[in-house]
Amino acid sequence: MTQIFLPFLAQAAPPGQSSSTTFIMMALMFVMMYFVLIRPQRMKQKEHEKLINNVKVGDHVILNGGEHGIITSVKERTVMVKVADNVKIEYDRAAIASISKKSDVVEATTTA
Repeated sequence: MTQIFLPFLAQAAPPGQSSSTTFIMMALMFVMMYFVLIRPQRMKQKEHEKLINNVKVGDHVILNGGEHGIITSVKERTVMVKVADNVKIEYDRAAIASISKKSDVVEATTTA
């Protein structure tokens, strides 16, 4: 029975890849991961830092929790946001998700 399998076991293994080819493939994988994952995330992070460093009083903002409001004062690390009449809450600058354009903000009017 073992004589049937001996010719298969005696066959030579196909030649393997050289170590330089393996190294080149690993380097290409790293470069692809950099351009697909790391670089876009860094660009997005820099854009967000620029956004929160350029906020000013009167900007309409959307915060990470979904709250909408108007910035009433700016400090070094925090901002004061007016979310309703007579309601101001202090938030960390990092809580700002985006700044709305004034044309995007629709003022609510009550008609009775």
